[in-house]
Order: sequence, then C-alpha cells, then structure tokens
Amino acid sequence: MTEKIKGRELIARRIAKEFKNGDVVNLGIGMPTKVANYIPEGVQILLQSENGFIGIGPAPKEGEEDKDLINAGNQFVTVVSGACFFDSAVSFGIIRGGHVDATVLGTLEVDQEGNIANYIIPGKMVPGMGGAMDLCTGVKKVIIATDHLDKKGKSKILKKCRLPLTAKKEANLIVTDFAVMEVTEKGLLLKEIAPGKTVEEVVNNTEAELIITEDIKMMDV
Repeated sequence: MTEKIKGRELIARRIAKEFKNGDVVNLGIGMPTKVANYIPEGVQILLQSENGFIGIGPAPKEGEEDKDLINAGNQFVTVVSGACFFDSAVSFGIIRGGHVDATVLGTLEVDQEGNIANYIIPGKMVPGMGGAMDLCTGVKKVIIATDHLDKKGKSKILKKCRLPLTAKKEANLIVTDFAVMEVTEKGLLLKEIAPGKTVEEVVNNTEAELIITEDIKMMDV
C-alpha cells in the first residue's frame, strides 16, 4: 500500500503524522491544505486560519458552501463545534505570540540552513506576501511541504536560497516526495526516504549537502 502512495499525497500523509493531540496548526495555501485529510485517527488538532478563526473543519460538499466561511487561500471550508472567530489583529497576535504549535508551508526554495523563499519570483506578479513571514517567525515548528524537484527537474533543496527570503533559518523539517530532512545546527540531516527511493537517488537529486547516518528509515505513511 505504502509503495503506491506517491507525490503530494505521500507528502501530506507523512506530515500529518507530526501532530499530537491538542496541537494548534496552521496550514498554508496549496499543497499544505491536503494535510488535513490525513490526520491519524485518535489525534485531535485545531486548525487555525490567519484570516480569523480556529476550528477549520472538512471541505463542504458541493452545493453546501457558505460564502462567509473561507480560509486564507479563499477556499470554502466548514467549522467544527467550538470554533471561534476573531479579527486579523487577534489572529496575528495568536501567531506572533507563539500560540500556534506548527505551520505547514509550501516553498519555491529551501536550503540547508533552514532559509525559506516562498513568496516571490522577481519580475512576476504576486498578490502579496501573505502571512508566511509571521508564521515562520512566530510559530513553534515550521514544516516545509514541497516537491523535491521543480518543473525543470532541478532540486528545490539548495545549499543557499537564490530567491528573496521569506524567513532566515526558520525551517525545522522538510518533507518532499523523496525524503524527510531535519534542519540541525550541523546541517541538513536525512532522516527518511520515500518508498521506492534510495539514499543515493536522494543525494543525487539534492543540491544541499546531506548528513547521512546509518539509521535512515523508510517513510511511514
């Protein structure tokens, strides 16, 4: 079964295993929102949206959308019993005050020092930087969810980010469709490899220098 799970589903399933009961979690737009679909049975977390509420529920069924219930990515959502709503000032006060346990963010680039570049490509139009800078610096644990390679087949896990930084040395864990890597003081530690991949394959497709140990595991999803 595990070998048949690939790509972004693999990434989302693996990240979902990082949370414990009672965690307050923020999921970034795009791929990170998929993590909510795979929270393990018996684990209860509260999902926070920076546009002003805690207690995001599953996506509504078609035709049952509420135009007043959208997340920060402008997607229709539902809320769970006990959800609470507040303005943006309170929402970012919660983030900046260190009250969010983890955030899951996509990225354009991330490097072996934990630097994150995820909000702009110079010369291209973007709607704004969003809340990523606040999330990276205010949340207790920053998890990066990203494809290992870009559309041209080049590594997105770099020795040094080339694009403008969203945050400096704030990434804690990087999960891709190739591997799970932890940012440590000594560098980027390869902890797990995806089903069907080899350590050599991960190393050959990663620009960053990886710390290789004997206890590397297969990604469990």
